[in-house]
Amino acid sequence: MADSSRNQSPETRILGIDPGLNVTGYGVLAIDKGRLSLVEAGVIRSNRSDDLGSRLVSIHDGIVDVIRSLKPNVVGLEELYSHYERPKTAIIMGHARGAICLAVANENLTISSYAATQVKKVLTGNGRAPKPQVQLAVARQLHLVQPPDPPDVADALAIAICHYYLSEQLDNFDLASAS
Repeated sequence: MADSSRNQSPETRILGIDPGLNVTGYGVLAIDKGRLSLVEAGVIRSNRSDDLGSRLVSIHDGIVDVIRSLKPNVVGLEELYSHYERPKTAIIMGHARGAICLAVANENLTISSYAATQVKKVLTGNGRAPKPQVQLAVARQLHLVQPPDPPDVADALAIAICHYYLSEQLDNFDLASAS
């Protein structure tokens, strides 16, 4: 039988991460009795003047700190995307994403990866939705007074929300097919 996030006890926490070398957004959502609520959201910043290794250590250590203090059960992470005209961007983002994956793996958590277009489609119905639309959708989903800012935080929360909905659909499908 599949393990549904709505049936886990007593509370499931999802950490959503929007990776970036300069700014990494994170957001932790709690799921209690099928209801989503915001636990904490913020950014992890690396110092632009530091060398690449030091910046990756900052990202890694920041993610470890978030995991240890907020105790998520699962992690949703944005997949790498780069326009073919900017391959260097993909390589740099790959470094940041690698530091995040290492931090998550060392904390014995599983990662589910989501394309940005998939996250936007789940939240707004439009895989090419602009950032302000994603921010408003996140605010609406979490009953926030204002949209999360900066956009990195909104994107991280959107990833966590996407994980919740997609894992719930999969769990419901598994339960239905197991009957």
